[in-house]
Amino acid sequence: MKFGYLVVLSCSILLTALSADEKKVDCIILEDENSIICKYSHARIDTEQNITVSWIEPDGTVTRKRDMVIPPFHGSVYDYRYFEGRTQGEWTFKVNHNEDEYTTSFTIE
Repeated sequence: MKFGYLVVLSCSILLTALSADEKKVDCIILEDENSIICKYSHARIDTEQNITVSWIEPDGTVTRKRDMVIPPFHGSVYDYRYFEGRTQGEWTFKVNHNEDEYTTSFTIE
């Protein structure tokens, strides 16, 4: 029994260490809720972080640009838009964090 706990603990520590420096963005379309939800994740640190998120239409037009604060020890922040009435095509969700830029794309059909 103790060995099982040790294996689980070791795997948990390893996965946390591997993902500690990962920064990523991801979006999901929830058609039944008329929502597009985008999330930016980063390593939890002890200082407040300022980011800027941008929603970019298929033609390159930025339709929303928003400055956001990630509180100390928080690992992610979300932004969302309503799905209905959005331009069809491939959208880009962009996050600027310090000097770095992270993007993901999703398609509205």
